[in-house]
Amino acid sequence: MYQVPDQHGKRIVVTGANSGTGKEAAKRLAGAGADVVLAVRTEAKGEQARAEILTAHPGARVEVRRLDLADQASVRSFAEDLVAEGRPVDALVNNAGVMNVPARTETVDGFELQLASNFLGPFALTVRLLPLLLAAPAPRVVTMSSGAAYRGRIDLDDLQSRRRYSPTLAYAHSKLADLLLTVHLAELAAEKGWPLLSVAAHPGYTRTNLMTSGPHLNGGKPGLLESIGYRVIPSQGVEQGTEPLLYATADPGAVAGGYYGPRWALVGPTTTASMPRAARDKALAARLWTEAERLTGTSVEVVGR
Repeated sequence: MYQVPDQHGKRIVVTGANSGTGKEAAKRLAGAGADVVLAVRTEAKGEQARAEILTAHPGARVEVRRLDLADQASVRSFAEDLVAEGRPVDALVNNAGVMNVPARTETVDGFELQLASNFLGPFALTVRLLPLLLAAPAPRVVTMSSGAAYRGRIDLDDLQSRRRYSPTLAYAHSKLADLLLTVHLAELAAEKGWPLLSVAAHPGYTRTNLMTSGPHLNGGKPGLLESIGYRVIPSQGVEQGTEPLLYATADPGAVAGGYYGPRWALVGPTTTASMPRAARDKALAARLWTEAERLTGTSVEVVGR
């Protein structure tokens, strides 16, 4: 099992920390000494996760805060509260997400749900927390992507999938967008001289509730191929599947713009992962970033040094 380096003195925000890879990451980061903020949509589930972490690591410093990444007002409120407190954030772990929502669903902001939860929410959170991240000595922003990103495509004329919606393709598009976020943030950090590391990870085929919760939204259910795939495709437990995320968050070997995942794509120990060609398109990353700023009403210019 991957041993997380000492994290004493660091404050780390983990989204989606009440279950799956988020909870596992929060538990192991807290066990390594970090002060961890469990950013969760349902506070009761967050408190349950906190209790589990404290059982495993008595004396760990863990707090629960509400955050709904599909709601820009919630993102703004969460970030403003942290900024008002003024304590630096050493790492933001953009882990939360939703997968394969069966019918196209819009959020309160009018965004397609998977794009909102997986990309626009994390994007806005990242930008709004930049003042606290840049106040830390060696901050990191870690964004969870997926092998599905290889199927993704960014169509800036139909970013919200209004003309054509596919549950699996909308998910793939959002996960490609996450890699483009990682790439452009790394470019910005280098350009502006920020001591910030922007890194991405993917969990391979890890057994969590992500693969079942999304398909069941709005009364839906996984299709036949999905249901069979869940049973026959090689998979791994959450302890192993979280390790690329932990490596990206805490390991001194992680590099700017790096991407980490299981050695054998779906399972295995952590190694450097291959990014889709589209994710390496810096011009596309810059255009998507500008559009995300417009949609979310956030701007990196107000927080840059």
